[in-house]
Order: sequence, then C-alpha cells, then structure tokens
Amino acid sequence: MNDWGGLAWLVVLLVANAFFVGAEFAVISARRSQIEPRADQGSRAAKTALYAMEHATLMLATSQLGITICSLLILNVSEPAIHHLLSVPLHALGWPDGVVDAVSFTIALLIVSFLHVVFGEMVPKNLAFSVPDRAVLILAPPLVWVSKVFMPVIWVLNAAANGVLRLFRVEPKNEAASTFTLDEVATIVSQSRREGVLMDAAGTVAAAVEFTDKKARDVAVPLSDLVTLPQSTTPDDVEKAVARYGFSRYVIVDAESVPIGYVHLKDILRASEGPDAETKMIEPIPAKRIHHMVPVQEDTDLEDALAVMRRAGRHLAKVRDAQGNTTAVLFLEDILEELVGEVQDATRRFRGR
Repeated sequence: MNDWGGLAWLVVLLVANAFFVGAEFAVISARRSQIEPRADQGSRAAKTALYAMEHATLMLATSQLGITICSLLILNVSEPAIHHLLSVPLHALGWPDGVVDAVSFTIALLIVSFLHVVFGEMVPKNLAFSVPDRAVLILAPPLVWVSKVFMPVIWVLNAAANGVLRLFRVEPKNEAASTFTLDEVATIVSQSRREGVLMDAAGTVAAAVEFTDKKARDVAVPLSDLVTLPQSTTPDDVEKAVARYGFSRYVIVDAESVPIGYVHLKDILRASEGPDAETKMIEPIPAKRIHHMVPVQEDTDLEDALAVMRRAGRHLAKVRDAQGNTTAVLFLEDILEELVGEVQDATRRFRGR
C-alpha cells in the first residue's frame, strides 16, 4: 500500500470509528418518548431505533468491537504512511536515520492521536449528545445491521461481559434506562426552572411532583378546626351558617361530635321550594339530604384518597387513625389546591374553617 492509500484508509477508518462512537452514545441517550410516536406512525428507522434501545447491551458490544478494530487499524495503517511522508523532508535536513525515525514516529503518532480523539471520538460523541433523537434514527439502522452480520462474535463477547458482571452480583440490563424516579423528576423540574427552560410561575408542575409524596393527614382539616352543624340542623340554620362563614358545604356531627356526613347549600335551596317551604325550613334536614363521607386512613396517599373520593362522587372524606377513630375531614377543594394553588369557594367570605 502506498502512502496516499494509507492516508485514504485513515479517513475511512476515522469515519467508521466516528460512526460507532456516535451510534453508541445515541442509543443510550435517545428518549423513547420521542421515538415511539414516529414508530407508531410507521417509520422503519424509528422501529429499528427502538429495537436498538431495547437491546442496548448488544448494541454497545457491537460499537465497542467496531471502535476497537478501527482504533487498531488506524495506527497500523496510517502511521507508516505518515512516517514515510515525513521522513523524506527530514532526511533532506541531513539528520541521521535514527533521529529521523524517532521524530517521524513521534509526529505521526501525535497527528493520528489528535485526529482519532477529536474527529473519531469527541465530535461524534458531542453530536450524539446534542441531538440524540435525530442521531439514533440515522445511526441505529446500520448499527443493527452490523450487529446481525457479526452476531456470533458479538454474542460471545456480550455473554462474557455479562458473566463477569454476574460474578460481582450485578444483574445486566438489556434496555437503556428511559424512565425516571419521582426524586429524579423533581430534580429535573427544579433544574429546568433554574435554567429558565421551564416556566412554572404558578408552581403547578412542582406541586404535581410533590403531590404524590403527601398523605391524607397532611391536607385534612382536624375536627377542632371545622365549622360543624348538629344533626338536628334545619335548612334555616344552614342558611345562617352560610351567611356567617361563607362556606357551601358543612359537616354534620352527632351528639358526640363525630362526623356523620355533610350537606351542601344546593340541598337547602331545594328545601326552600314548594308550598310547604316555610315548614321545611324549620324542620331538621332529612337524612336522605345528608351526604355520607367516604372513609380513608391517615396514611393513605393523597392521590389514592382522591381516587376514592372520585369513585364515590364525594367532595368530603372522613380521615381515620389506626384505631378507626375519625380525626379529620379531607376536602376535595384542599386536594385540588395542592395541585393548582388556591381555590376559593364561590360563597367563601374569608379564610379559615
């Protein structure tokens, strides 16, 4: 092989090395959430990219094999060519053969190492990190093809690597991690707000993340802080309570101050209709007009308590301790405030229950 042929192979091997490096980082950096919609639309490249992401260890083994072979060939093929090209002008300077060989080899090694590190490693790596979703669509299909061509060799290498991991009691994973824990999501949201790429002035996104950490007892209103009405309450009493406190819902308690249900202002409005409205307004509220409250435990996750209330179609739930005693009342309004901020009762006059 002549010197110029060696330089041509240097370019080819640098491109091949860059391909394997870029493909390796693209497979582990791409997000499934960006690729799956394209695959659902019928994109063959996206389907192949998903396959590569689901077989990440196999793809990494393919990339490492390609990088290793390219790296070895780059030095063996290009160094002699560059060495020989440099030795001609150095001999013209009248230097001894030993000095010419040493200087030529050193310069050739520096040139090849620079080209290899910059163009064969760093440029494709940074490019794959910058646009992983686009890079994986371009690079994954040929990488998968290479992996299938050299499957026996790659399978042996991958199995050997996994065997070493198992010796250290580490279970290998085939798929690149594409999900996040709650703490990781909270960190991402916080960092994104600081960097200015996520606008969350109302704190809704942060509240949604924190929401899943809270329990029913964290949001429920203790019995001592509630505005309650006795079981003998009349519609007229409820109207007076609305005028005084401004709430639209009131907890009804028995003689021992234990909540038995709640009434809504609209139930009282129905009682004030009809020819016998005056009589109804001074009679105790009928039991059928008192809505029962679904029970939840103090340590119930707030999102689970919300699900229970939604299934039952109730706006209030009674919160019980480990002994089964009712200690507080959970309001749907307060749960929603954890997600979207302050929610004002349409009839509410001032803060406080």
